[in-house]
Amino acid sequence: MLSYINDFPMEFRDYIASEIIPQYAAFDKAHRVDHVLKVIAESLKLSKYYEVNRMMVYVIASYHDLGLCEGREFHHLISGKILWADQKLRQWFPEEHILIMKEAVEDHRASNKHIPRSIYGKIVAEADRIIDPDITLRRTVQYGLSNYPELDKEKQYIRFLAHLQEKYAEGGYLRLWIPQSANAVHLQKLRQLIADEEELHKVFEKIYSQETETIQNLENIPIFVRNKKNNSI
Repeated sequence: MLSYINDFPMEFRDYIASEIIPQYAAFDKAHRVDHVLKVIAESLKLSKYYEVNRMMVYVIASYHDLGLCEGREFHHLISGKILWADQKLRQWFPEEHILIMKEAVEDHRASNKHIPRSIYGKIVAEADRIIDPDITLRRTVQYGLSNYPELDKEKQYIRFLAHLQEKYAEGGYLRLWIPQSANAVHLQKLRQLIADEEELHKVFEKIYSQETETIQNLENIPIFVRNKKNNSI
């Protein structure tokens, strides 16, 4: 990834690194900076199989979830609007490239009914999957705890299972777009685990315990200490 980024203009790199990527720190635990960095890295990795503009690939991956600032339901559309409205990008890209990037961001969401309109949309959609069973299951638990804190453990598991079955199980809405991606193999492993509900429940129990312990530890830190830590960043 770094070899590609090092070829980008310095001002462009600094802008994305200082003004765009840090915005992810405000999102739920499953969509923070570590997530966008993974999507950027995977997008650039997949881009090597196609004749594409890698600066565009980098922008699309960097902006793809910014719309979470207004909630999850329409975040892909809001992300596209944010990208389109960013006048700074016009220093490096013509209008037609910005339109392609906007559409790619809009098309990245797994639950979209339509096929991504360009190879750029397919790349970011595939990169956003990052189907590693351990990561996927943990992010699913994290999302539930962050967005539905009122649910007890039993109801968190019901939500967890329903989401996995709807999205990742056989017949789920997830579609893969890039044949060179390793996601197909990982998806099959995840589907085998989803089909074994006894084992899946054990995995949930372990992750849930770890994640709730982390939350409790943070809540036990005195407020003035937390504020001091936040101010020291």
